[in-house]
Amino acid sequence: MFGIDTTILAFIALAGVSAGAVAYALMYKRIENEENTGKRLDTIKRAETDRSAKAAARDRTAEVAKRRKTIQDSLKDIENKQKSRDQIVKKPPIRVQIRQAGMTVSMERFYLYSVVTGLVLAALAYVGGAPLWAVPGALLAGALGLPRWFVSFRRTRRVKAFLNEFPNALDVIVRAVKSGLPLNDGIRLIANEAQEPVRTEFRRIVEAQQIGLSIPEAAMRMTETMPCTEAGFFGIVIQIQQQAGGNLSEALGNLSRVLRDRKKMKAKVQALSMEAKASAVIIGALPFIVAFLVYLSSPNYIMPLFTTPQGHMILGFSAVWMSIGIFVMRKMMNFEV
Repeated sequence: MFGIDTTILAFIALAGVSAGAVAYALMYKRIENEENTGKRLDTIKRAETDRSAKAAARDRTAEVAKRRKTIQDSLKDIENKQKSRDQIVKKPPIRVQIRQAGMTVSMERFYLYSVVTGLVLAALAYVGGAPLWAVPGALLAGALGLPRWFVSFRRTRRVKAFLNEFPNALDVIVRAVKSGLPLNDGIRLIANEAQEPVRTEFRRIVEAQQIGLSIPEAAMRMTETMPCTEAGFFGIVIQIQQQAGGNLSEALGNLSRVLRDRKKMKAKVQALSMEAKASAVIIGALPFIVAFLVYLSSPNYIMPLFTTPQGHMILGFSAVWMSIGIFVMRKMMNFEV
């Protein structure tokens, strides 16, 4: 019985193996085709994924290139506009200088004041006993030099006051933008609350908006009444932000930090150049001090310089050479930051 059972079991096992082998032989081709199909599908899926990734990368590259080109075109356009404005900023006519100085004098009244100043200075020179050839020089200096020097002095002082307050105004705008207010409200806040002359310059931006100009265009015009590079930086930041987008509060915050760093650098340069300036003042004042001491000790020795034509000629040449030396020292001590 045991032998029969073993034979039956062996036969059954052999029949099962034979049936499996036959089934495998019949199904082998199908299984192989399914495996190949699965591999091809995986290959197609990977290729599609790679194609999508490459397309996305191309799109990102094209977007970055387009954005870069837009920014470059904007910068080029701004640079061209800035060059035309720099001509006015560097060598402005007297009418523009008067406006930049914050003065409301008309050109007719300015010329009238110039003539009066020239006549007064010429009269003082004549009454003071100056030579006759010096009277026309005093007239020209009073009519052409002194009024323009006064306008330049007021212009420089106004620019300094603007630079002292401008970073604070930018910080106020940054906080306003971060709190959710639009840029218009931040500019209006500065136009109403800031100190002069920042208040006047931002009020001009508000008035320009009221007549139809956009904020970037009005900001770019600030350099026409405020001749400094910092005002130009503000206009450029606003213009780029409008055309290329970006975080306005971050851009204005960076500009404020740059302006403060420039101010610190200017103060550091001024402190380092104070020794040279003191030496220049001493060297420039030394001839006058020595001449005064010589006049006190030996007046007859030095008076021929003021009473004879040869002395006048010597004084004229000395004044020219001293002016050249002072001009050279001034150029050596002044640094643009």
